[in-house]
Amino acid sequence: MIRHAVKKRTQASSALVVVAGCLGGLAGCGPETRSSPVRIANAYLGPLTVAVAPALNFSGSTAFDPNTVADIMASELGAVVGVEVIPVSRVLAVLGQEGRDGIASPAHARSIVERLGADAILVFAVTEYEPYHPPVVGIAAQLYGVRRVGEAGGLDPVRLSREARPTATDPGPGTFGPLAQAERVYNASHGYVAEDIRHFAELRSAGDSPFGWRLYVESQQHFLRYVCERTLRSMFGGGVDLALAQGQ
Repeated sequence: MIRHAVKKRTQASSALVVVAGCLGGLAGCGPETRSSPVRIANAYLGPLTVAVAPALNFSGSTAFDPNTVADIMASELGAVVGVEVIPVSRVLAVLGQEGRDGIASPAHARSIVERLGADAILVFAVTEYEPYHPPVVGIAAQLYGVRRVGEAGGLDPVRLSREARPTATDPGPGTFGPLAQAERVYNASHGYVAEDIRHFAELRSAGDSPFGWRLYVESQQHFLRYVCERTLRSMFGGGVDLALAQGQ
């Protein structure tokens, strides 16, 4: 969902590869309030304790704070059925002890998971960031953990950016690797995205705001919350609106 389709496919695919390699970046945002999230069905991965890593910045923008974005992602992750969230602050504390500010590799991701006593860690990158109206945010995310015996999977990278269903890799039972991944660029100028935002905002009681549903377009913090929720819904099997899948 980028302003140019060729750019979207190239950038998003590259971002997932880089997230798999876990390279990092830095950048500044403020707090925002939110209503209670709608629960996200966990149709694929089952119960998990998940740590959330600080966001990686591949966007080239310095207009946001990766840790703030990660906090938003972590708070939305709490809406996934059966998921217990280890907050970003605990991940940052462990990284700080190591003299790092981000996840450096899949092996490093496994080390952090083990130190925190988690089942998995969510590593994600902001691939595009335009804070001015209409906002644009791209996210590429991967959930790293140990594949449990009996869990099935299967990844078709070509279909990944076109599906409204969760996608998972299968590193083999008992092995550590990406369990699920998702990527999308959300451009609020696109009609099908605006319609999905309206639906999302209604579920969040945005009518209580003077902006109504447009609060999630006018406020970048609220737009980020929408983007994070939709990313997680795709990864965990809650699904996204068909309009978004068709719009790609």
